[in-house]
Amino acid sequence: MSGLAEQQCEACNASAPKVTDEEMASLHKSVQDWEILSVEGEDQLRKTFKFRNFAQALAFTNRVGELAEAENHHPAILLEYGKATISWWTHTIGGLHKNDFIMAARTDSAYH
Repeated sequence: MSGLAEQQCEACNASAPKVTDEEMASLHKSVQDWEILSVEGEDQLRKTFKFRNFAQALAFTNRVGELAEAENHHPAILLEYGKATISWWTHTIGGLHKNDFIMAARTDSAYH
């Protein structure tokens, strides 16, 4: 587990800067199991978590939902039998902010 999960998210608005390539590379080291991909021109963090059944995957997505509500920062969640795929990015800036990496680390913590 990284110290990133213990960091605080900062309030973010449409004028907040996206992470630079250098910042992205540095932050990604703390959540290296997360894929960085571009979806419709917006960088996102994505990871699929595996479970034994649908109920466990649902319970996990509810934990992630509680984390998201606490920070007012919400991911895309795809819930399927035995797995949940979580995608973090900052909608208002159309890409990645440090908050997304913090929330990815917290999501990893919720899985363990």
